[in-house]
Amino acid sequence: MQIQDLPYPDPGVPDARSGPRFLWWLFRNQMGGQLKSLAWGLLHFLSVSALPFCVGVAIQAVVDRSGARLALAGGLLALCSAGNAIGDTFLHRTAITNWITAAARVQQVLARKAAQLGSALTRRVAAGEVVAVSTGDVEKIGWFVEAWSRFTAAALTIVVVCVGLVVYQPALGVVVAVGLPVLAVAALPLLPRATRRADVQREKAGRATELASDTVAGLRVLRGIGGEELFLDRYRRASQDVRHAAVRSARMWSLISAIQVLLPGLLLIVVVWYGVHLAREGRVTVGELVAVYSSIMILTYPLRHFEEIAMAYSFSRPSARRAARVLSLERVTDTEGSRDGSELPSGDLYDPATGLLASTGRLTAVVCGDPDAAGRLAERLGGHGSEEGTPVLLGGVPLDELPLDCARTAVLVQDKDPVLLSGTLRELLDVPRSGDIGPEEALAAAQCEDVLAALVQGSLGVEDPMDARITERGRSLSGGQRQRLALARSLITDPEVLVLDEPTSAVDSHTEARIAEGVRSLRTGRTTVVFTSSPLLLDRADRVVLVHEGEVAAVGVHRELVHSEPRYRAVVTREIDEGATLNTALNENEAVGEGSRPGSAALDHVLKELEEIEESA
Repeated sequence: MQIQDLPYPDPGVPDARSGPRFLWWLFRNQMGGQLKSLAWGLLHFLSVSALPFCVGVAIQAVVDRSGARLALAGGLLALCSAGNAIGDTFLHRTAITNWITAAARVQQVLARKAAQLGSALTRRVAAGEVVAVSTGDVEKIGWFVEAWSRFTAAALTIVVVCVGLVVYQPALGVVVAVGLPVLAVAALPLLPRATRRADVQREKAGRATELASDTVAGLRVLRGIGGEELFLDRYRRASQDVRHAAVRSARMWSLISAIQVLLPGLLLIVVVWYGVHLAREGRVTVGELVAVYSSIMILTYPLRHFEEIAMAYSFSRPSARRAARVLSLERVTDTEGSRDGSELPSGDLYDPATGLLASTGRLTAVVCGDPDAAGRLAERLGGHGSEEGTPVLLGGVPLDELPLDCARTAVLVQDKDPVLLSGTLRELLDVPRSGDIGPEEALAAAQCEDVLAALVQGSLGVEDPMDARITERGRSLSGGQRQRLALARSLITDPEVLVLDEPTSAVDSHTEARIAEGVRSLRTGRTTVVFTSSPLLLDRADRVVLVHEGEVAAVGVHRELVHSEPRYRAVVTREIDEGATLNTALNENEAVGEGSRPGSAALDHVLKELEEIEESA
């Protein structure tokens, strides 16, 4: 796999049972790249390690005044230098390719998992952890995959050099062959402690990232309540904890690095002392002593890769564990489905669990006293819900029997907190669509005139609102402006069934009334379900359904239900206190005499407001 071939047509199914198994899965899927890197690494390291032998031959040739052997040594030096240059160049190329392709594979499987889980992902995993896995953790995992082949080449080179030294000069070669393995494993006792400190650092860094993400997301609210300094102090403390943990981790790795420098130096002293003793006795030549001495000096280079692979594994292991934890999450329904998704079903949308029925081509409003329950029900209506339950039917076809992408094509759900991706407005609205609704129509129905003006004003040198840039998550816009852009994006897709969860909770009443008319007009002939408690939207719905305690409690139109159903009236007019229950409102209704209505003042006020808005519209 080359970098220009990315992304992968199919990144594969990861082994997410544990962090090490996930790393091994990555390694197996890049076997070709690993073997290339290993081959070039062997050429590079062996060429470097052969240089001392060539120098030794040259020195001995000078001592013996042999021109032929000196010429041979020069040729070998040139050959080793060429092998070193070529091997190093292509080793770097293949190693970086392994790094980038491994990171790309991880990002692809993470993106696929996020698309499968949908909103269930952030309910099971903290947002900060998702950010850490998809950014820094991906880099560290790629580092380990890339470093493994270089480490293997370095280890094989050390074995070859030790064997060669034993053959070339047995007396000194045995000392080197015994000493080098000791150097390679000397730092192993320190690795568990270094790994624990690295884990602590990663954990604290993840908490700091999560805190920063939450702070930025809620910055507008924090400014409103004057809480910036409070959260800034919290982030300062979290940042200092990360710094202290990083210093403690760096101290341990510095100690490991010092050992990697100290022990080769001691081995070098032993070899020189012993070699001089042997040279005095005439058992080794000057050239052999120089060759062995230079070999030890050169071997400190491949030995460094033992430290690198230890660091790479220590840093990548917790990252792989976090990635595996995210990738191991599963939906309660099979995303592949058991039916062919070539033909999308159509017809009434029906939820057997609650009894909710959304008729074809009608605007159905759903009132639910519990916002969380409303969100879960909206997700269920999209099929493939994150919780187990009876499947929702579209035209009599269970949605969870369709492939996930087909179910989402048939039923589009916009939750109460939609996300705007950064980019231009044109890119935001560049979504799969039927082609029957254009951007202008969708923006007009969502009442986005002032939003377009604000975008143009905030973008320098832009005249066409479609070319205006939207910042990350639309942070430069107000909550109501973000809601309307998200609504326009949903309208332009023109799905068979559109489910909107509180689409106008952050806009004023006059704009809300115009949005209700725009949505009703644009969605004529299409099935639309709106979860809301706004009288303005409810009054324009063809059918209103009250869901109470997980079941449909009443069905009708707004003006009838607000008079006849006390539980409905309690939610819509908000006539009960925050801590009161809907059952309390029902009991109060039964306690008053016939012909009397509790909360009539609130009801009259709502009806009067509806009439005023209709007249002004």
